[in-house]
Amino acid sequence: MNKKITLRHLSAHESPVIEEHANKQLEKIEHFLSSERDPIYIELTAEPAKVHAHHRVEILVKTPNYDLFTHDEGPDFYQAMSNAIDKMYDSLCKRKDRLVEDRKMVGRHEEFKKQR
Repeated sequence: MNKKITLRHLSAHESPVIEEHANKQLEKIEHFLSSERDPIYIELTAEPAKVHAHHRVEILVKTPNYDLFTHDEGPDFYQAMSNAIDKMYDSLCKRKDRLVEDRKMVGRHEEFKKQR
């Protein structure tokens, strides 16, 4: 699993704290993708704003089955990160359900072909 965390516009003493928080939050997505086949690529890009309270967090997940992107913006940096990760988790769950349904339909289609 390849994981990349990019923190833009941060000083050296702020980065480790935010990176630790990001790693802790990403554990949920890593656990979800643990049964996926390789290659798995997760990229989190965080841009905390210095002047205005407008922070942005983006997450990209690429696997053989998933190619998803989510982002969130807001006045609270940690809340924006949590929201973006929750959105990605929800997107992964919905996409997995869709993949399972597609597999079920293929199987049922074959059953109907045999009945003809």
